[in-house]
Amino acid sequence: MTPDVAKQQMASEVDARAARLLSVSHQIHENPELCFEEHAAHDILCTVLEDEGLEVERSAYDLDTAFVARAGRGGPHIAVICEYDALPEIGHACGHNVIAAAGLGAGLAAATLADQLGGRVSIVGTPAEEGGGGKCYLLERGAFEGVSAAMMVHPANHELTTMTAIAVEQLEVTYTGQSAHASAAPHKGHNALDGAVLGYMNVAALRQHIRPDERIHGIFTRAGDKPNIVPHDAAAEWYVRSPKLDSLAELRERVVACLEAGATAAGVGIECQCRAPIYADMIDNQVVLDLYAQNAMSTGRVVSEPQSSHAVVGSTDMGNVSYAVPSIHPMIKVAPDHVPIHSPEFAHYAKSQSGDQAVLDGAKIMAMTVADLWLDPEALDRAADELGQSRQ
Repeated sequence: MTPDVAKQQMASEVDARAARLLSVSHQIHENPELCFEEHAAHDILCTVLEDEGLEVERSAYDLDTAFVARAGRGGPHIAVICEYDALPEIGHACGHNVIAAAGLGAGLAAATLADQLGGRVSIVGTPAEEGGGGKCYLLERGAFEGVSAAMMVHPANHELTTMTAIAVEQLEVTYTGQSAHASAAPHKGHNALDGAVLGYMNVAALRQHIRPDERIHGIFTRAGDKPNIVPHDAAAEWYVRSPKLDSLAELRERVVACLEAGATAAGVGIECQCRAPIYADMIDNQVVLDLYAQNAMSTGRVVSEPQSSHAVVGSTDMGNVSYAVPSIHPMIKVAPDHVPIHSPEFAHYAKSQSGDQAVLDGAKIMAMTVADLWLDPEALDRAADELGQSRQ
């Protein structure tokens, strides 16, 4: 089968499942679930895969809401990624319902042709991208062993080759003081909230002296019970981001020093712990990206390199996968230019007509890219070489 015929067949397989794919997207959107709680989304996706006759491992690799479905008996092994967790309060404002349904569609289309084209495909359900690091656990537990390339699409407000995905570490910080009556005996108290506030102010000063491509942001999660009780404990969550893992380690030390200084000034104890797996920066594989961009044009989508005016800066556990296998994480447009991800407005567009079109186009583009990789093993060799050089 020629590449053109294979791609046309892939697109037809997606079209044949369009109604069900959009139903999946809408169901997940209407029932947002936070990280590691995506039981409904897990069951919806697994049921569709099983109905299609695929072998499905539910609750894969000791993660309740992860899954893997497989097709094909030999040849190059491509992983198509599904994400499906949501955000607190604003639901699918990151559009993971689109990611899940597009990955499902691409995987199902590829599965129908796997044996004919001599390839293997795994549809990998990865929970808890929004801070829980589901892919990190899957990677550690062998989910990507033997995989030649991995791919997903992420909704955005522009059509981009990549997300500017930088490394991130999440810190959970707890402060321990001594409670006392805030009016009758304040001198007997040690104010844990003061330690947290002083640390916050130190970090605010530090922000003036970090690199332009680094980010630090935090919130208080515990801040006392009543104003007339000196808070005996307080807590905060911080995200520390830097372009690479090495520079992240350096920035983390500076942030922790700021937080510890605040605790020392307030006379309270402090403990800083890594809250979840550290997310690596994303190594976007140009060989696979070029194939994706070429296939995107067949759906009428012109993918461009991110510019400073419209780059999407953030972090993803797909970065960890990209250090292990050649990977791509392109952004597919679902919202107007002025609507950023992680906003209530973006959640609306994730279930709009443009969101639905992104599901179908994203599924087709990825399925066609899988066909390219199956039919041109030399492309996979070049992709592997590129990854090896980028890690040096």
